[in-house]
Amino acid sequence: MKRLQASLLTLFAIALPVAADDGLASILGEESKVARIGTGYKFTEGPVWLPAKKILIFSDIPNSVQMQWDPDEGDSKLRKVEATNGNLLDLDGNLLSCQHAGRNVIRWKADGTHEVLASEYKGKKLNSPNDLAIRSDGSIWFTDPTYGLGNSKQEVDGQNVYRLDPKSGAVTMVYAGFDMPNGIAFSPDEKRVYISDTGKVGKIRAFDIKADNTLSDVVFELDVRCDGMCVDVKGNIYTTAGGGIHVFGKSGKKLGVIKTPEHPANVCFGGVAYQHLFITARTSLYRIAVKIPGAKPMAARW
Repeated sequence: MKRLQASLLTLFAIALPVAADDGLASILGEESKVARIGTGYKFTEGPVWLPAKKILIFSDIPNSVQMQWDPDEGDSKLRKVEATNGNLLDLDGNLLSCQHAGRNVIRWKADGTHEVLASEYKGKKLNSPNDLAIRSDGSIWFTDPTYGLGNSKQEVDGQNVYRLDPKSGAVTMVYAGFDMPNGIAFSPDEKRVYISDTGKVGKIRAFDIKADNTLSDVVFELDVRCDGMCVDVKGNIYTTAGGGIHVFGKSGKKLGVIKTPEHPANVCFGGVAYQHLFITARTSLYRIAVKIPGAKPMAARW
């Protein structure tokens, strides 16, 4: 039955015409379609592809569950969580999650239990970790707005971006210049980091990363109110904003928009050769094939 449902959902697709002079012509084929592959959720976020299992994990935040999607079996509930948002793999292929209600960043173990990697900054509770990115040194960079704080007291000053050291476990602040930092991603060579703000600023800022893990002045800004994002091997940036997936070149030039039926919240690469985009968008999950593969962390062992 699940297999039949998965097949039927792929029928709900939107043709995306790509003009010859369209900036997306190098990314999408003429027959590219956005296909709905799952629906009926409250608010989806945090898609991540697990290559070892060939499945997608994503969050349904209001329901406090992590979902999984299998190409053959469709979607199913994986486990109850404390309102996870962003999900990612570490360099060894272990699943990392940001938990709103838990106010932490965790790593899942093979037996289904988890360990807390970060929950405080200078002895004060984090707000509600939102999204994360990982570098080849194993450090985890994550954003910490107040979206999931609810009625809980804010303890840290401001809404910041942090770096978690893989050896010492120390949490250091790397950026405090946003209202509501949200999505975060590194360029394929890890020399640059992109951080989005969905608050008053409403932009993505690009920074070069210095040898001491501090950031340069802003290299450029993208005028888009983006939630989550990802990057392909060419350095193109896929951002989630009103209307769909807004794609920018590595220098900041806008290439075009992959239109989606619902407002997207996050996006990731996965599937065979990492040439599918998986899009979490409000009540549904979508997929589209692309020509350029997604970038993996430089030292990923998966």
